[in-house]
Order: sequence, then structure tokens, then C-alpha cells
Amino acid sequence: MRTGAWLLGARGSVAVTSLIGALAIRAGLTGPTGCVLESPALRERVRPGIGDLVFGGHDVTSVPLEKKAAELAGAGVVPAALALAVKDDLAAVEQQVRPLPAAATQAATAAAIAADLDRFRRRNDLDRVVVVNVSTTEPVPSPHPAHGSLDALRAALSEPGAVLPPSSLAAYAALTAGCPYIDFTPSTGARLPALDALAREHGLPYAGHDGKTGETLVKSVLAPMFAQRNLKVRTWSGVNLLGGGDGANLVRPGANAAKSASKQRVLPETLGYLPQGETRIDYLEDLGDFKTAWDLVTFEGFLGTGMRMEFTWHGCDSALAAPLVLDLVRLTAAAHRAGRAGPLPELAFFFKDPLGEVPHGLAEQWRVLCDLVTALDPEHTP
Repeated sequence: MRTGAWLLGARGSVAVTSLIGALAIRAGLTGPTGCVLESPALRERVRPGIGDLVFGGHDVTSVPLEKKAAELAGAGVVPAALALAVKDDLAAVEQQVRPLPAAATQAATAAAIAADLDRFRRRNDLDRVVVVNVSTTEPVPSPHPAHGSLDALRAALSEPGAVLPPSSLAAYAALTAGCPYIDFTPSTGARLPALDALAREHGLPYAGHDGKTGETLVKSVLAPMFAQRNLKVRTWSGVNLLGGGDGANLVRPGANAAKSASKQRVLPETLGYLPQGETRIDYLEDLGDFKTAWDLVTFEGFLGTGMRMEFTWHGCDSALAAPLVLDLVRLTAAAHRAGRAGPLPELAFFFKDPLGEVPHGLAEQWRVLCDLVTALDPEHTP
């Protein structure tokens, strides 16, 4: 059940933290803390396991994985001893990382990406390859007529110019190559009608968007509490301070707007209305790979009594995201093996802006996820 995990943005912080973690777990050097599928309720119920994953990927940069691992260790993201202990295994993964192709047309670029995926699968004798986008956030693209029709999209991609944003072009290439696709970012990815048709045509599942790792994770627990207690939320405002490459990228207005919209979706979906306030994202270089979020909630209780709560979340985004990336690869591979095609809304537990009409409260999402795991469990008999 050897499964490829192909990381778009393979030299970035989330990808390299995922690599170090998977390699260290496989070697018995650390435990799987943070991996949802290794929690007591779900352990040993999903195949492939972490040890069955073979890694490769694309990136636009050429920073060696070993150097990036050393940088993460220096920043306190990963233990330096672990980064050093898996140095040889990282060097082996290095041989599987390719520069991101760029050709004269998007059709030719997609074909080159698909060829890299096919070579990776054949070289490593893999049962399947799951592609995960952990690259930087894109702005929301302008609508294009070809986004709605697979035939129109195929024709348009052969013409000069950009029809698809990079995440969607990667999704197109992955699906064409027979690979399930996951978007861990707020980018568009496979969330276009033409790409949904392509996934179904090839019998492939896809999942996304935007991994839920910090402030929104807390919102998905607190918002249902207010709704269930019938307390009126008047305002909910948050300030997010990010360092690192993700924070630097989110200085761009388009990327910032896409991320902020993703983070806000949980409130109207859970409360049934959108309180006053907004989520602001600011870049603070000194925070490095860590982030701090501060939220203020004002709410109305019995007889109109006004009250408030505040919370602060300080965490390391890469260390929170990496185990979820491993979980998602395993779940999506298992869903593919089970014959699932199209979106996987049961994976809403992992995402800020999940696909489909799904519950946004974490407890409900957990129940749906557990039901999916039961259905995918090789020992389960309907």
C-alpha cells in the first residue's frame, strides 16, 4: 500500500516540517502527537500508515531540504536533534523534488507536471500518488468562461495566456495524471466546475480548502457554544500577526483578502448571521514561523445584558499544519482506494473553508470524520 505524497511547495516550512515528522515517526524517534488519525479513537483504522508514505514534490526554489530543516530547527519549529537524525532520509527525498515546470502554454505546463508525477509513481512502484498544495496563498482569480466546462477548459489551455491560477493548473495536472488532489491553502485549487468534472471523469477524490490550525480552530468550537446557548454575538473581531514566508506573502492585498474570507466563513455558517467585525492579518517579521491571534467577542445575554470574552492563540503554524497534511494524504488515499470520486466534504474537520454543504462546528465535523473513517476501515463490514 505504498502511497506517494507529492507536495507542491516541497521546500517550504509546512512541507519540510511534514517530512521531518514523517521520517522521524517512521524511524521511531518521536511520537505522532498532533496526527488526528493517531488519536486513540482512530488509531490503526486508516491505511496507508505514515510509514507507507513516499515523498516527492515541486517547488520554484532550490533551497536544499537539509538547509531548510536547519533553518526550522534554528527557529524552534522542529527539534534540532530530529532534523539531524533524519538528515540522510531528507537527502533521499531531495532526489524526488523537481523544479516546477513552465512551458509556452498552460496545457504544456500541465503535461510536464503530470509527466513528473507519472515518473515518481513508476520509479517508486507506488499504488497511488496524492498531490497536496502547501504553497503560498493566491489571490482569488477573475472568472473565466472556460472554468465552467471541461471541454472549453481543455481547448483554452492550449492557447497562450493564463486561464487557470497556479493551484488550479496543478489540480488539473494532478487529476489528468490520475492523482487525488488536496488544497491545504485558501487558493482556488480544484474548486471549479470544470475540474470537478475532470475529477469525476477520472474517478478521483479531491479535498480542501485552507488547513484549520489556529484562530479558526478555536472559532469552530466557540461559535457553536454561543449558538447552542442562544446568546447573541454582537461583534467578533480578530487580529492575526504572522511572520515567516506565509506572513510575507499575505502582505499582498489579493492573497490577504482570500485568507481573511476563508477565516470568516465559520461565523455566519454556525451562528446563522455575521456579527459586526472583521479578521485582520498583519505581517510581523520578528515572529518568524510563529503566529499570534487575539480575538474580542461581545455578546448579549438574558435581558439584554452585554458581556464579552477575549482569547489569545500563540502557536507555530508549521508544527500545527504538518500532522494534518499527513492525515489528509492518508485519508484521501484511502478514499481513492474505496472508489470515492469528487469532493470529500467529510474532511471538513481539517479545513477553514471546506467543500460542500457541511457543518462548521468542530464537534459535528468530528462525528462526520469518524463515520468516514469507519467506512474506510479495512476491517469494517457494512
